[in-house]
Amino acid sequence: MPRLVATDLDGTIVRSDGTLSPRTVDALARVERAGALLVMVTGRPPRWMHPVAEAVGHRGVAICANGAVVYDLHTETVLRTRLIAPEVLAETVRRLRAAIPELRFAVEYPHGFVFEASYNLGSWDAEALGGRAVDGEALVSRGGTKLLAFHPDADPDSLSVKAREAVGDLVTVTHSSGSGLLEMSAHGVTKASALAELCAEYGIPSADVVAFGDMPNDLPMLTWAGTSYGVANAHPVVLAAVTHTTAGNDDDGVAQVLERLFPGVPEDGAR
Repeated sequence: MPRLVATDLDGTIVRSDGTLSPRTVDALARVERAGALLVMVTGRPPRWMHPVAEAVGHRGVAICANGAVVYDLHTETVLRTRLIAPEVLAETVRRLRAAIPELRFAVEYPHGFVFEASYNLGSWDAEALGGRAVDGEALVSRGGTKLLAFHPDADPDSLSVKAREAVGDLVTVTHSSGSGLLEMSAHGVTKASALAELCAEYGIPSADVVAFGDMPNDLPMLTWAGTSYGVANAHPVVLAAVTHTTAGNDDDGVAQVLERLFPGVPEDGAR
């Protein structure tokens, strides 16, 4: 059995309708009951983790914001953060505005976020999500866990290449959706860096880690883990990088693997 299971959420274990299937919830529960560490590794901010914590029975640890936040799912509390410094935010935004003028920006904090008035929130209600509109100076006035940059009609793969050329020495640039949304963390902060730090605390080598993912922001984690799985619906670069593939998120692909890795683990309360 692996000593640690690390899985992305959206597009990997979360289905297209935004839910976790009962089969997947049970498979995740097997991990902790077997004595292994369960880690949800996601681009989501902590404020989006409550439904997940409830769905999985408050099991495991979460690495949020692509590695910038470690979050305890048992207690729903932030354990530590890795912030982009205000001066780095300011320089990153300045360079990106010069290189890609169409970009509009938002900054995530451990709790809440701020955004430019022109940033596209779609149908979301900013206040309900803990956000507020600010001017350019306030946008970069305090350190954040993640800088978001939205382009209304760009291809995310080519957009991320252009952004890395402009600011790759300042921040870590990635993306995790089919839209023109860039996600930037402090330089060197990735899902892999946070997972490696967590594993070091528990004395778990990468060889004993199994990881699951579907998008480019998962690549550092998937290439670091000793065993990696891409779900069938994953981005082509993910499928090319992983050691194994499994069925898609809507077909409980991760659960299928976990049932094989943790056979015979009893249900909760079973003897």
